[in-house]
Amino acid sequence: MQVQKITTPSGEEMVVLSVRDFEALIDARDHAVAMGAHERGEDEGVTEAEMDAYLAAATPLAFWRGKRGLTQTALAVQAGISQPYLAQLEGGDRKGGVDTYRALARVLGVQLQDLLPG
Repeated sequence: MQVQKITTPSGEEMVVLSVRDFEALIDARDHAVAMGAHERGEDEGVTEAEMDAYLAAATPLAFWRGKRGLTQTALAVQAGISQPYLAQLEGGDRKGGVDTYRALARVLGVQLQDLLPG
């Protein structure tokens, strides 16, 4: 990693580094945060088989519903949406709003970003 230190006209010290190195630092930070959450029991983690299921699922929502052992009907009722709408979300055929995903995340006990595709 090559870092260049500069001083702005106002006297503030800054560093310049490549985008690749910057992104590597961000990845390392995100990894450290995730590992800390896992060690504190704040992140349940997934097994290798569950990771395979996650990758095979149409959407993260479909994976988490299955992991929690809920039917589409049960999840839809608890989240306050219809089962056909949930099926469309799970299949990636329809996009839901933030409030919908927030309700689903609450019921599933995951963070909102855990349910968003991509």
